[in-house]
Amino acid sequence: MTKLSVNINKIATLRNSRGGNNPDVVKAAIDIQKFGADGITVHPRPDERHIRYSDVYKIKEIITTEFNIEGNCNTRKFVDLVLKVKPDQVTLVPDTEGQLTSNHGWDTIKHRNYLKEMVSMFQQEGIRVSIFVDPDVVMINGAAETGTNRVELYTEGYATAYLQHPKSAIEKYLSAAQRVQQLGMGLNAGHDLDLENLRFFSQAIPWLDEVSIGHALISDALYLGLENTVQLYKRQLV
Repeated sequence: MTKLSVNINKIATLRNSRGGNNPDVVKAAIDIQKFGADGITVHPRPDERHIRYSDVYKIKEIITTEFNIEGNCNTRKFVDLVLKVKPDQVTLVPDTEGQLTSNHGWDTIKHRNYLKEMVSMFQQEGIRVSIFVDPDVVMINGAAETGTNRVELYTEGYATAYLQHPKSAIEKYLSAAQRVQQLGMGLNAGHDLDLENLRFFSQAIPWLDEVSIGHALISDALYLGLENTVQLYKRQLV
């Protein structure tokens, strides 16, 4: 079954808006795992506007499932963090400094040699590597040449198109996912997946290893409660 990794950045955003430690992101990570999530995802950015680097070390101490750290390996600070924490997985995302949210995948052809170096470095430390990519077979082929363990499909395009025509929305994602499978890599997905579009996506691509969901899940939890929301998302992946 596809695993659900919950991105807790938005919980940290709420905490940072007032200072102090309310809500407590470490307690949130503990509880989200207890409520049935298969993993915790964090995406520390250079300005630490949500998850702080200090949070990552504390969360590592309480992880009982899987820990996924996302970020741009172009910054030495991020690389050093990952090498010290040694999460189960690092997801390489081509964010620029100050970027509001991730909005594109890597150009795995242009940056192939660089990504190959980064992938190898993390793998040597026993860390599984996933590369954030657009649903483009050419980019999938390029990712395979880096030696990465997995790719994560950037799903904003799917989520937007799903509202108009689900079957056409999934087409290029299915083609990309099939190519990932042919090349022997693992497959993750994330960005704007929610309770409305998640089941259709996971049923169309049943070999999907993991989805990482944060904004939609935390937003739903405001109305539905955190424990109930985690369980509702898990049911979409059955």
